[in-house]
Amino acid sequence: MIAIIGVLVGLLLPAVQAAREAARRMSCSNNFKQIGLGFHNYHSAYKQLPIHGGGTDNISNAAYDGFNMRGNTRRDLSCLVGLTPFIEQQALWEQISTPRDLDGDGTVDVQAMGPSPHRSLSHHNNDGRFEPWLTNIASYRCPSDPGVGLPAQGRTNYAVCSGDSIDMGADGPVDNDGNPQFAQRVRAAQRGVFVHRQAMKFRDILDGLANTICAGEIVTDLGDRDVRTHAGNSGSTPIVRMGNNRTCDAMRDPQRPQFWGTGATLTGGAEERRGYKWAFSRPLYTQMTTILPPNSEVCMGSNHESQGIVPPGSRHQGGCHVLMADGAVKFVTDSIDAGNLERGQVGNQANHDDPQSVPGAPSPYGFWGALGTRASKEVLDQEL
Repeated sequence: MIAIIGVLVGLLLPAVQAAREAARRMSCSNNFKQIGLGFHNYHSAYKQLPIHGGGTDNISNAAYDGFNMRGNTRRDLSCLVGLTPFIEQQALWEQISTPRDLDGDGTVDVQAMGPSPHRSLSHHNNDGRFEPWLTNIASYRCPSDPGVGLPAQGRTNYAVCSGDSIDMGADGPVDNDGNPQFAQRVRAAQRGVFVHRQAMKFRDILDGLANTICAGEIVTDLGDRDVRTHAGNSGSTPIVRMGNNRTCDAMRDPQRPQFWGTGATLTGGAEERRGYKWAFSRPLYTQMTTILPPNSEVCMGSNHESQGIVPPGSRHQGGCHVLMADGAVKFVTDSIDAGNLERGQVGNQANHDDPQSVPGAPSPYGFWGALGTRASKEVLDQEL
């Protein structure tokens, strides 16, 4: 009898585990739908999407302290911050949008919209904790992702789509002070629904809301050298050029390709990993690209705040969720058509070398790349 019970348990346990994962995946999809609804409600209210790379700057507030990062946000707030009152997080939004006295000395240390989201844990501990940046918001977390606690601050499993080219993805058309910069390069390369530090509207999405990815699911780091969460360092190799999209691939462990090898050169310290700061707008934390397919390696320069190839990914089997601009949530498999990854990225930067990837060209990266562009006029011959 005991043997029979043991056999039955062995047969049923995988089914129970599969049912639990199916429930977690459904909950993750529902979270994404709420985010999509929040984007649409925000757009209805303000006639634009929340800016990814917004907040205050040095010009609007001269009290900026470069070390303590109290005075302003350096225009580095993710759009997830502005979205909070539209996903039933009004109380958190009021904490963010109200000036604060962090150290209890009776004077205002932080103006409305908070301090820089770049802040490290030591800044929070030594210079006054800003609790909103340390808060984990349930609607921004996938139940299948086990990542919790330090050294992360508030984690997120959802990131906005910046398109099929990385040039200027960490900068945008204005600098930290709001001064204009690199306008032509931004227009040429930043082809996604969200452009860093630029207001975007649904009318900008000429390819159609149902045909364009607005955001994607990402995995948060567990401290295990996962190629999806701890960025590989591309060194001096310009990723945007022909043949360089998989620069970091050679650093994988050949025996365990989901992890970096022992000799890999990686970017970022213990606090600087994928999805570790929900309020920070830089690519590693809250952006995704449609170059390498889902669950591929993250690859960027030596600075965790720099541009880089940041694919979406998930703990679900075989792919990840994406949010379309019309609010629909789709599941994209790891095997999606990603075109010719040897092609250079679209842009007009000085080291551009692919004569076919000129500004306005269709995405070089197949169906996957086309889903990430908002107005490149690719004809989609299939559905997700």
